[in-house]
Amino acid sequence: MIPNLLVLRVLRNPEVVISLSLADWDLLLRQARCSNLLARIHSLLDEQDLIHRVPPKPREHLEWIYVIAERQIKAVHWEVTMIRKALAKVGPIILLKGAAYVMAKLPPAQGRLFSDIDIMVPKDSLNEVEAALMLHGWSTTHHDTYDQRYYRKWMHELPPMRHIKRSSVIDVHHAILPETATIHPSPDKLRASACSIDGYDDLMVFAPADMVLHSAAHLFHESELDSGLRDLVDIDSLLHHFSNLPSFWIMLVERAKDLELTRALFYSLHYATRILHTPIPPSTMEAIEIGRPNQLTLIFMDKLFTRALMPNHPSCSDWLTNTARRGLYVRGSWLRMPPLLLVRHLFHKAFISPKPD
Repeated sequence: MIPNLLVLRVLRNPEVVISLSLADWDLLLRQARCSNLLARIHSLLDEQDLIHRVPPKPREHLEWIYVIAERQIKAVHWEVTMIRKALAKVGPIILLKGAAYVMAKLPPAQGRLFSDIDIMVPKDSLNEVEAALMLHGWSTTHHDTYDQRYYRKWMHELPPMRHIKRSSVIDVHHAILPETATIHPSPDKLRASACSIDGYDDLMVFAPADMVLHSAAHLFHESELDSGLRDLVDIDSLLHHFSNLPSFWIMLVERAKDLELTRALFYSLHYATRILHTPIPPSTMEAIEIGRPNQLTLIFMDKLFTRALMPNHPSCSDWLTNTARRGLYVRGSWLRMPPLLLVRHLFHKAFISPKPD
């Protein structure tokens, strides 16, 4: 592990902030900001009654980002209200990731910053959903013909849609991984096990085990890992929160088998314990060995992920970090598309698709 990772030390044991110097605080704030964890650090210290032990200047930074995070949570509530209004005739919608954490009042919502809202609907409802959202002010953000075809034919979601007045972005999914991916977690199974949110008859979230598995699939099939540590912290938070549910750990492994996500779950538990020291029952670690790659592959993945999951800051990098990020970008692309389609896609994006000004 790369030395001087203050953000990891604080995430593992918040009490270390008591002994930090101002120079340490400066570095910690930079690392946390680069990993989208600055507001989460505030929430963690506040929860542990340690925020008053932070020196005034660093505390001011934390308090400002906390205000921003709270405003964004209110904005999520408003946007979800608008989405419910737009899709009232479509039927229940499933909220994903950050919006799900907020509306279901789950721990990962604390100190989370948002760039969009993700929902999931049946594939055969996509046209109806898109039309309803357009009538209520959302429009597509990708106008290139190739991009439109790329999303609609091969991906697991529509092109992102942005509201013309509020500039809020919504991603409409019909699955959790692209249709061209090497594995295909069943959207029907995910929807069938989804849970209603208290107080809403038209909003749902994934079942606890499925929520963890979705986070795992998202993180370990991703090409760009700038927020990788934040996503791993989400998984850690979900595991802590759900660990007291009866048979949660057994269900987690069984559900991973059912959804073809044993490899993603193995990596999630492996790196959560290695990087964040997440407590996982030994029986679960033994059971998920079914998803373990061969030893040589795991050694290679460890070299890549233990670098690429760190904050994108010079103090968290060594001479191999950029190579690790590039390698995982290629891996993520490879997992999403078969070789010929991938080559065609990369060629088109590099040489044919219009470039932004």
